[in-house]
Amino acid sequence: MADHHLEEFDKEAGCVPVLHPEDVKTQSHYSHGYSDSLARKSHIDDYSTWDIVKATQYGIFDRCRELVEAGYDVRQPDKENVTLLHWAAINNRIDLSRYYISKGAIVDQLGGDLNSTPLHWATRQGHLSMVVHLMKYGADPSLIDGEGCSCIHLAAQFGHTSIVAYLIAKGQGETPLDLAKQRKNVWMINHLQEARQAKGFDSPSFLKRLKADKEFRQKVMLGTPFLVIWLMGFIADLDIDSWLIKGLMYGGVWAMVQFLSKSFFDHSMHSALPLGIYLATKFWMYATWFFWLWTDLPVLSVHLPFLVNSVGLFYNFGKSWKSDPGVIKATEEQKKKTIVELAESGHLDLSIFCSTCLIQKPVRSKHCAVCNRCIAKFDHHCPWVGNCVGAGNHRYFIGYLFFLLGMIIWMIYGCFLYWSVHCETSYQKDGFWTYVTEIASCSPWIFWMFLNSLFHFLWVAVLLMCQMYQIACLGITTNERMNARRYKHFKVTTTTIESPFNHGCIRNIIDFFEFRCFGLFRPVMVDWTHQYTIEYDQTTGSGYQLV
Repeated sequence: MADHHLEEFDKEAGCVPVLHPEDVKTQSHYSHGYSDSLARKSHIDDYSTWDIVKATQYGIFDRCRELVEAGYDVRQPDKENVTLLHWAAINNRIDLSRYYISKGAIVDQLGGDLNSTPLHWATRQGHLSMVVHLMKYGADPSLIDGEGCSCIHLAAQFGHTSIVAYLIAKGQGETPLDLAKQRKNVWMINHLQEARQAKGFDSPSFLKRLKADKEFRQKVMLGTPFLVIWLMGFIADLDIDSWLIKGLMYGGVWAMVQFLSKSFFDHSMHSALPLGIYLATKFWMYATWFFWLWTDLPVLSVHLPFLVNSVGLFYNFGKSWKSDPGVIKATEEQKKKTIVELAESGHLDLSIFCSTCLIQKPVRSKHCAVCNRCIAKFDHHCPWVGNCVGAGNHRYFIGYLFFLLGMIIWMIYGCFLYWSVHCETSYQKDGFWTYVTEIASCSPWIFWMFLNSLFHFLWVAVLLMCQMYQIACLGITTNERMNARRYKHFKVTTTTIESPFNHGCIRNIIDFFEFRCFGLFRPVMVDWTHQYTIEYDQTTGSGYQLV
């Protein structure tokens, strides 16, 4: 059947693909199937009760006009921040879009999950006639959506050659790099320049070659905190009375950081930089302990417990950092089989299927946007350990926080012992402010390490308490606590979250840490990488896992 015949048949039947905002993220989400004629006929026999969104999707002009004339504001977005003009655009309802614009609809209104305009929606769907129509009413094809794409990018991405040609003819021929520079999108500029250099289009200078080296950039992002923390304490510790000179030196440090950040920091800084700060802080704390504090502190009562605690810290940090957090793996054959089974059973929906990893998602799992992988019993992505926290390493993460807190406490204690030996002041004798100024001037480096320790103590203590509360008292993960309303197996009120995984404080702790205590306890072991269902006890209403 010819395309124009399909369009005529579509109008007569009133049947169109009903698309939702979350369905316009990739072309593969578009559904163009048509039902049989009887089903189509049933759609238009009685549309008097339809709301205006549904009527717009199916192109029922009379019903839409009736509701607008009755007072419906065409600029009013629905609960998903989508306007009527968006729905008309994606379903190619030119008459309705013309009518809505005449009634005050905003042509370039942003909406939906991707923060797109109606022109973006029409472009993604490949409706050239709607693209032409909207641009005649002033729609701007150069606007970018929530993913940084303009209409010409979308048309090229989804293979709509005719729309690409039309947009170029209308003056939208700038390259993606040109558009990124116009909008000062640093992330997009860096990626596009990397792509050009990788293809040999540019002949970069030595500095540009360094910028293009991902491994070198990673080292710079990890190494910068080491240098900055040392310089901050080193400058303060210099035997120079003039604070003007020190201020100029700190200004130089700031300028250096600005140069490094603009030259070498990229989109991965959000994960690399926190890890670098953690590693640098701990490195200089240990350097301070061994080179500044070692001779002044007793071995058995201070150094030995500190070293024992450090062994626990290094072990649990290494396991949190490098161990598998619970990545859900599947071969290509398994992925294909899963897709076929879910599709044929009518369960191929995003609530249980990850469209990125192409796998069925186990219960309590989540796709990590940072790592780009699905993690079993996902808690959160922790930049301080450079890894996700999930079923495979959550216990090690708790151990890491516990021993890290212990290390910081020992460091703070060591600082006070150092001041008691080397500084001629005390809190009892001089009072708070005099004591603080005296210890700061007595050894600026030790005071700088003390401030770092105090800062890390605060966030580590809070994080550890929150984690233990969730594990012991609620029986949920951080992700589940923050997004409980999205999961149907949680009962959420304004003050409580009822979890099917909560079996009481003692049992929660035993199961989480897998305590056996020489056979006295029997923890429930669940393989969360293959746990897809939750069974409920109908008598109590509580949930339990199928092992």
